[in-house]
Amino acid sequence: MTNLGDLEIFASVVATGSMSLAGRALGFSPAVISKRIKRLEDRLGTRLLQRTTRQISLTEAGQGFYDRVLAILAGLEEAEAYIAGRSAQMQGTLKISAPTSFGRLHIAPHLKSFMQAHPDLAINLVLSDEFVDIVGGGFDLAIRIAELTDSSLVARRLAPVRRVLCAAPSYIETHGMPGDIEDLRRHVCLPAHNHDPWRLDGPNGSLTFRPEGKLITNSSEVIREAVIAGFGIALRSTWDIGPELRDGRLVQVLPAYEGSHNVTLSAVYPTRQFLPAKVRVFIDFLTELYGPVPYWER
Repeated sequence: MTNLGDLEIFASVVATGSMSLAGRALGFSPAVISKRIKRLEDRLGTRLLQRTTRQISLTEAGQGFYDRVLAILAGLEEAEAYIAGRSAQMQGTLKISAPTSFGRLHIAPHLKSFMQAHPDLAINLVLSDEFVDIVGGGFDLAIRIAELTDSSLVARRLAPVRRVLCAAPSYIETHGMPGDIEDLRRHVCLPAHNHDPWRLDGPNGSLTFRPEGKLITNSSEVIREAVIAGFGIALRSTWDIGPELRDGRLVQVLPAYEGSHNVTLSAVYPTRQFLPAKVRVFIDFLTELYGPVPYWER
């Protein structure tokens, strides 16, 4: 049977990318680390790491083994947390990835109450509109707003996402209200993320519309400000523009059509048989906070 310490050493080498750094973290010399890795490879009968003078990388077998080692170590952490009674008072650091606007509007304002309930837990919140590599980036979980496809990750739905076509009253006054989807082609549209198509659900089912516009940006927040300023028509989530719809700064366009209902707000995390308590507790916190009818829809 493989020595558990060898698994911890292997995981540390992969996480740090260096036998020297792993040895420093674990209190072993680089020579001891190298010997233990070789012993592990000999026992398994396969090479786990590719070593060069500059870097260490995983082989294909090593990547699959590493994913499973993480699951084993996470299970041990969960078992120890259970025995130690840490489920009510988390420790360590919780590293989270979230979309920029959503994280700023609907995660950051609520962190105070969560951290007050768990004062020994630190939060590392990384905001990005790109899909990060959860395992490679060392993230415990990611908050994603997307139509999730099958992958090696586990997703837990947090809340529905409602997206509507909208424009500023000043734009409608100048250009008129579109009569139907095809009528959008004569309007200024504000596509996000390099002209990604709009997947819509309407009276006759699902359809795809490819918006054309002269404003190109990788920033969702730029599109938000542009539609409020009267630049054109955009497809926006109600969590993002709810206040503007309520106070009249934006009006809904073609209300019979909304963004695909397959897009949801989800917590995504590596495939693990046992979630670390800190991850489970944070996901439970968000699930209760948002609910089946999120507060931005009430």
